Amino acid sequence: MVRPANFAFNEETAANNAFQSRDGLLSGAEMRQRAQSEFDAFVQKLRHAGVNVIVADDSVTPVKPDAVFPNNWVSFHQNGNIITYPMYAPTRRLERSDAIVKKVLDAGFSMTKRHHLEGAEAEERYLEGTGSIIFDHPNQLAYACLSPRTEEALLQDLCDLIGYTPVVFHSVDANGQDIYHTNVMMALGETFVVICLDTVRDETERAMLEERFAATGKEIVEISLSQMNSFAGNMLQVRNQQGETILVMSTQAFEALNSLQIRQLEKHTRLLHSDIRTIETYGGGSARCMMAEVFLEKA
Repeated sequence: MVRPANFAFNEETAANNAFQSRDGLLSGAEMRQRAQSEFDAFVQKLRHAGVNVIVADDSVTPVKPDAVFPNNWVSFHQNGNIITYPMYAPTRRLERSDAIVKKVLDAGFSMTKRHHLEGAEAEERYLEGTGSIIFDHPNQLAYACLSPRTEEALLQDLCDLIGYTPVVFHSVDANGQDIYHTNVMMALGETFVVICLDTVRDETERAMLEERFAATGKEIVEISLSQMNSFAGNMLQVRNQQGETILVMSTQAFEALNSLQIRQLEKHTRLLHSDIRTIETYGGGSARCMMAEVFLEKA
């Protein structure tokens, strides 16, 4: 996780992120202070639950308003691969950091190979990490809804590189706008999937997804469009140091769930939530976006 130095509303990302809002826009200083407080409280909750959190401090310069969302530019894989990704917004390209990668390795993890996909930016082709892609690592699948930030050909290149099978579909919001990142409409756990199927309007694609989930043993926990807009699709299941699985989400997402959905999820995993409303409102991302999970082997 990256503690933000200059969190702010990013005009570049607002072009195709319908989850960002200018409502009650705060002063720059107040927005930064609130985002940092929310970040610190979130990290504290995760650590209290036994989750090993590596915190990197964002550098003050250059200014990176979305640095709190590291999952878009880097992923750390079981076989020692570290992959960095091409980003849509020029300000977000500044987030890629060798120092942050080194901090993860210095925490006791080993790297086999570093793959750089960011060269695609020169051709205006994008694939924004685990925002664009929901990895099912045990089944070697890569789910992705296509958007200006998620190109199918790049996804195929990545899957060829790591030996995964792409699962591609289209997802739109209530206004018919492409969902900018797969991880706002879908979250995959070991034995379940939280998904807003109403965004998948093509019946063939929807049936294909349901078949994939059934074949891989995932119980579907369906959420509505309004719940998705409260970030109820932006969750991440993690494992703490005691081996317990925890589904991490924002307080806004948790409060959007109904009692039946909560019971359905609690059959599979423990739930944890933290209030990150400033980050959600002005950054257009939530709890899952703030966490880049580390699957690397210990050195």
